Amino acid sequence: MPGSSLNAPRAPLERVVGSVLFAAAAVSVFTTAGIVAVLLGESLAFFRDVRVWDFLTDTQWTPLFAEKHFGILPLLTGTLLTTVIAVSIALPFGLGAAIYLAELASDRARRVLKPLMEVLAGVPTVVYGYFALTLITPALQRVIPDLSSFNALGGGVVMGIMILPVIASLSEDALYAVPASLREAAWALGSGRLPTILRVVVPSAFSGIAASVILGVSRAIGETMIVAIACGQQPRLGIDPREPIMTMTAFIVQVSLGDTPTGTLEYRTIFAVGLALFVLTMTLNVAAFHLRRRVLKGAG
Repeated sequence: MPGSSLNAPRAPLERVVGSVLFAAAAVSVFTTAGIVAVLLGESLAFFRDVRVWDFLTDTQWTPLFAEKHFGILPLLTGTLLTTVIAVSIALPFGLGAAIYLAELASDRARRVLKPLMEVLAGVPTVVYGYFALTLITPALQRVIPDLSSFNALGGGVVMGIMILPVIASLSEDALYAVPASLREAAWALGSGRLPTILRVVVPSAFSGIAASVILGVSRAIGETMIVAIACGQQPRLGIDPREPIMTMTAFIVQVSLGDTPTGTLEYRTIFAVGLALFVLTMTLNVAAFHLRRRVLKGAG
């Protein structure tokens, strides 16, 4: 048949292309498996000398000092503190931008404003770090005189600016995917435009909005340069955003500079911290993936 004669020469090429695409997909899987294997191998060697209970409950983190403590709580507290500050900045502004782009902006404004907003996602994080250190922190010190030169507040605010495009863009996609019939039904019942947005559209897109927030949180937790430059290098257990703190990623940077001998217990701390960071971000990414699947099913 003519159809079969046309398809026959393409079959080998399709198999080659399929194999190439499968190999490309397998690279990410094998890379992830390799990362997990390295983290687990070095972390198990670390936990042969440090009890897991001490690692999770000790309130001091001083692996490079003469009196060594290996409690991750100060690093975890610093990481979560900057993340909470970042989300408190990015969520209202990002969701507001998403609502405007999806529901209120004209097509022309949407085509112009969305790419401009997403440019923020392409700014190198080291630039954000020096922006926090040289501009945001001095500005905050005029309002908060006892604010330290290195602090969690300035770093968290700039990190919120960094993740704002992630929340805004993904939330806008979720809002845009809400069926028009829901809006029309609300209008038919006499609802105004703003009540329809706040009481119908936003709740319908909740799964997608929640997924965007989780992905933003995941990126904030894994951020390195902003916190390393602007937040300081002092692992302290506390929630005062005016004081310098150390996050998990900042500690990994500190030890990875090359001053710590390879194979020592101090060196293996970066793998234990990296494993904790990996578990935390992987959990958030899996949660975001399932939420995204829910919103896509709802849209379908």
